[in-house]
Amino acid sequence: MTDFNQMTWLNPPVSADVRDGALQVRSGEKTDFWQGTYYGFHRDDGHFLHQLRNGDFTAEVSFSGRYEALYDQAGLMIRADERRWMKCGIEYTDGAMHFSTVVTNTHSDWSAFRIDHAFDVMSVRVTRNGDALFIQYRTDVMTEWRMARLAWFDPSIEDLQVGPAFCSPQRAGFEATFHSFALTDPVSRDIH
Repeated sequence: MTDFNQMTWLNPPVSADVRDGALQVRSGEKTDFWQGTYYGFHRDDGHFLHQLRNGDFTAEVSFSGRYEALYDQAGLMIRADERRWMKCGIEYTDGAMHFSTVVTNTHSDWSAFRIDHAFDVMSVRVTRNGDALFIQYRTDVMTEWRMARLAWFDPSIEDLQVGPAFCSPQRAGFEATFHSFALTDPVSRDIH
């Protein structure tokens, strides 16, 4: 497990406290990561706590949140710069929690599906292998990892920032807890 205190903030939140090994955070006013598509706006003011990683890796984060307003979100981000990144995790939309993935290569795309069972803690695993990000999830009531997406990501980018991210595009004060974060060599290339 990674020590949150040894990581670096992009856009520090209103509050961030490490208690008993968990990172408890609260968002600033109308924060987000998005580049252009459909909505036309460009935002790069979401909260992102990261460390550097070169080459292939697996990143895992577990988290919970008080999702109440449209687009409240928490999860994992992998980032080269403001125009090349991926974020995935829980996003609150249509009155429910959805597993959401945004991949940005100059312009953002968005995929999401509703999580239909009750849970307290979500875990996300992303494995980078060459030109691919293999995105998986599981909740605290699931035993196996499930595939959410296989996304292209520029293999020429060697150094990436990796870590927990969260935003609240419609408000301030979204509260989340990151229970753990780990960054290791790739766990596997297996999809099935």
